Amino acid sequence: MSTALIQRVQTRNNERDPSMSQPLRLIETSPNPPASADVVVIGGGIIGVFTAYYLAQRGMSVAVIEKGRIGAEQSSRNWGWCRQQNRDARELPMATKSLELWEQFGADSGEDTGFNRHGLLYLSDDEAQISTWAKWREFAITTGVTTHMLSSREASERGRATGRAWKGGVFSPSDGTADPAKAAPAVAAALMKLGGTVHQNCAARGIELEGGRVSGVVTEAGTIKTRTAVLAGGAWASSFCNQLGVRFPVATVRQSIVRLSPVEQPLPHALAGPNVAVTRRPDGHYVLAISGRGRLDPTPQLLRFAPHFIPMFAKRWRNVFPGGLEGMRWGHETRARWKLDEVTPMERARILNPKPDPAGVREIHRRALDLLPPLREARIANTWAGYIDSTPDGVPGIGEIPDVPGFILAAGFSGHGFGIGPGAGHLIADLVSGAKPIFDPASFDPGRFSQSAWGKVADF
Repeated sequence: MSTALIQRVQTRNNERDPSMSQPLRLIETSPNPPASADVVVIGGGIIGVFTAYYLAQRGMSVAVIEKGRIGAEQSSRNWGWCRQQNRDARELPMATKSLELWEQFGADSGEDTGFNRHGLLYLSDDEAQISTWAKWREFAITTGVTTHMLSSREASERGRATGRAWKGGVFSPSDGTADPAKAAPAVAAALMKLGGTVHQNCAARGIELEGGRVSGVVTEAGTIKTRTAVLAGGAWASSFCNQLGVRFPVATVRQSIVRLSPVEQPLPHALAGPNVAVTRRPDGHYVLAISGRGRLDPTPQLLRFAPHFIPMFAKRWRNVFPGGLEGMRWGHETRARWKLDEVTPMERARILNPKPDPAGVREIHRRALDLLPPLREARIANTWAGYIDSTPDGVPGIGEIPDVPGFILAAGFSGHGFGIGPGAGHLIADLVSGAKPIFDPASFDPGRFSQSAWGKVADF
């Protein structure tokens, strides 16, 4: 695809809504936050809204504060995959439980997230990769996860839409996808039915403390008195933590996505080939992406935490490329301190909507057409990019910050947050309410980031 065509597509996106480039359901919420709440959740992405939903189910008063629109950043800019397949062992219990919770949420709330367990298909001609999948399957069996290794004949049959033979593959029948355009708004709508409140275009500027403990959340519309604040701020979380003197190492990678119009020939719902992934959305459009590929935009925060990320970047150097000034322009990785009675960077950039990488878009499109020739009939509907907030080991930080009692961190989901959103939200609600955790939270303890950067990097 030519650079000129990419620019025309991006211009058309911006003419539709200059702060958005991807489809997203709009919901109506209250502009006025409450004077007090049992819990204030900062961030209206998939993690934040599921956390609030499960807290409200337990009878707690909860307010979600979102600087822009519900789900407008990475929660609507991802693939939509809800998978166990190839998960890091630390995340697998959360991933497995999340699949159950996606289904349960739809049944309990009546809201449509687009979730469907239609299975995920992986195809490969790389014998080493196939061997890695087989080893993961042996591990998965011990956890009760069902994964089918595919012979060359089976892989070629399941992947017949590609028009070629394959050496092997894997099919995970209990995995599936949800619709990023619907999911976070659907959970927010269900939360409001339970009595929780949601406040869009209302930035949280900081935390008030009394005796060293959380006593309130300062927003641009006033202070909400509370004893517990959950930070589910995605790419903004590290700079927000910095305001409290909390060091949370995060690097954000700018990943580009291509969305194609529907085609007549039925294609797999979710297919990962050797070099690209293709996902069919409920509206028939296809979303294309390259796993792990992105631009690393230099920022003050990146320079600060660079030593922590050496193992990750060394492992993924083939897919992560130097970026440009997008990160500086949006301001989500600033190291500056801001005043709580003045406009903050979150209010100046209510929705992170970075420019897609033209070279990346061309490569994504080329690889997808090579993998699935029927997609040549489709037109490019739109493109977008988003910032993936990654931790040094690729696993999120979830838990209370000891130096700031009442301040719960839930960020750094490293591109996995959408699929495991229900499980993460349930776990956070358990920790906040004092209930027995739905699974062991030890692997997600933010305290681990004070240790050496040369720890285990997640395999995914």
